[in-house]
Amino acid sequence: MEKHFRRDQWKMLFVTMFCYLFFYTGRHNFGWAARGIAKELDISFQQVGWISFAMLMGYAIGQLINGNLADRWSPKMMIVTGGGFSILCNLSISFANSYIAILVLWTLNGYFQSMAWGSGGKLIANWWNSSERGKAFGFYTMAAGSSSVLTFFMALILVQQEQSWRTLFRYPILFLAFALLIFLLVAYSSPAKKGYAKQDEEVSPQKQSNWKKSYQQVFQNRNFMIASFAIGFQSMARYGLIFWVPIHFLGNNYKDSAGNMWLTLLIPIGMALGAVSFGYISDLLFNKNRSKSIATGMITSSFIAILIYCIPIHNHLLIGILMFISGFVVYGPQANFWTLCPDLLGTKLVGTGIGVMNMFAYVFAAIGEPLFGKLIDYTGNTANIFLFVALICAICATIISFVKTNNSIINCNELN
Repeated sequence: MEKHFRRDQWKMLFVTMFCYLFFYTGRHNFGWAARGIAKELDISFQQVGWISFAMLMGYAIGQLINGNLADRWSPKMMIVTGGGFSILCNLSISFANSYIAILVLWTLNGYFQSMAWGSGGKLIANWWNSSERGKAFGFYTMAAGSSSVLTFFMALILVQQEQSWRTLFRYPILFLAFALLIFLLVAYSSPAKKGYAKQDEEVSPQKQSNWKKSYQQVFQNRNFMIASFAIGFQSMARYGLIFWVPIHFLGNNYKDSAGNMWLTLLIPIGMALGAVSFGYISDLLFNKNRSKSIATGMITSSFIAILIYCIPIHNHLLIGILMFISGFVVYGPQANFWTLCPDLLGTKLVGTGIGVMNMFAYVFAAIGEPLFGKLIDYTGNTANIFLFVALICAICATIISFVKTNNSIINCNELN
């Protein structure tokens, strides 16, 4: 039985990773379409930033709601439903002809996309106990980083083929549709759903507190709230790279920037490897002290962003190396943030905790989008985004240093 459980434990992790691997095809495609949208609709980059702001706010609000729902409903069906509606929103945008239509549809898309991450985290927490959760969440976060790689790669091919920006909302999401089908057929929300005896850390719906008490417990946890503010700045920096760096390297004419464009692919590659690496880094090098691991990554991120700003864009080798490292250290620490949810709150509140934390992450990221756009419009220099990213990373590192975690906190919460 133990051998079979171990096999299914890995199967549930990998199928959840596989599904989320394609989720960003319906979200991180926008940065590549932004320049085409701005030109066709004759709008400023600040207005483009407000579209991204709207999506991220939709995502943030959805996290606050859907994280708690994942603790009560089926995480599996939450993921499938959210993914299906996200596909419909993307397809609708590909036929839209007005700024308002895209703004509304992209906002809805943010909400539907939010139904996946916390639900996936809940499913993984149900299958993996605290001793291996850092590793499991590291792999899960790696899937998200890899999703950016996949989306960037597809977008680069479409852009180089001189495809319309509309195709960026049509072709990539076909892969998401396929992944959702596989996930629907293979995944189980918990060991009990697969026929295993109830695990020690799993909490039955009957024993769950009501939704108001769940939120109350989360918002009253001081360490968790500090961590939630910290991830806000981490996410703002991350989206500064994911959304605005493609615009920086595309320039005014992609044909003149073909070599530079492919350098952007190194950012999500670094993110993917950083995610799985920081899971191990926090466990092995920092003795499960997530806050120290995060602070180290974000301070390094700040330094790397300044270096990128200072180095000429035509130095492809050095810029490429720095792009990879920036992705590695900006996104990698996010794996540690998600592990803080069960560490600080216990497994029965992991869905709510991830939802609340992700809400902070995307509210801050949303606020950052029009600020990045305004910075570019005002200065006329897209390189300034790296200075802004450096400042944001330094703030994150400072805030997370106030979060205290230790084994006694973790062990206490495992008894909840």
